[in-house]
Amino acid sequence: MKSFTQLKGLVCPLDRANVDTDAIIPKQFLKSIERSGFGPYLFDEWRYTNYGEPGMDCTNRPKNPDFVLNKPRYQGAQVLLARDNFGCGSSREHAPWAIEDYGFRVIIAPSFADIFFSNTYKNGILPIVASNETVDRLFAECEATEGYALDVNLEAQTVTTPSGFSFKFDITPHRKHCLLNGLDDIGLTLVHAEQIKAFEAKHKAQQPRLFA
Repeated sequence: MKSFTQLKGLVCPLDRANVDTDAIIPKQFLKSIERSGFGPYLFDEWRYTNYGEPGMDCTNRPKNPDFVLNKPRYQGAQVLLARDNFGCGSSREHAPWAIEDYGFRVIIAPSFADIFFSNTYKNGILPIVASNETVDRLFAECEATEGYALDVNLEAQTVTTPSGFSFKFDITPHRKHCLLNGLDDIGLTLVHAEQIKAFEAKHKAQQPRLFA
């Protein structure tokens, strides 16, 4: 998992509430258990005007010109600005996989679905809960300013706009430690690899009959 420390990223505004995981990555793409390659299918039914299938080459698929991800000014965005209850619906891990694979490292919204919120951290994405007032301000500034980018500092737990407006966000110490050090669940386990090996060796010496 990629570590996260600080990011100055272009913002893409998705002005819709209750965006569910089926909209983020439609069900037909759940057949694969690979964690990469889902970026081209992020928001598939909104981005394209034809039906998407797993493994489809999206290079020449007809795009919906009105969908925000297809607008030239938001290409290369790393911060997704959203509305209430982002990530609701089924608890598919493919949703954060698609978001991360597309290139988003931060999602800012007034609220998130609980399971999705937890899954983002495990995939190197920083979800930030901000007040409705703050989110409204960010949407307005983003709409008014092409190239609108936010400076997100995880160590300081701050988000700063181009105008200098800054706000703090909350994160648990454990989640902050994992993001700063790029540790998912497997990575956390591997931190203790030597202790695990020592325990296994000691256990084998004490109970040799179990390993005969």
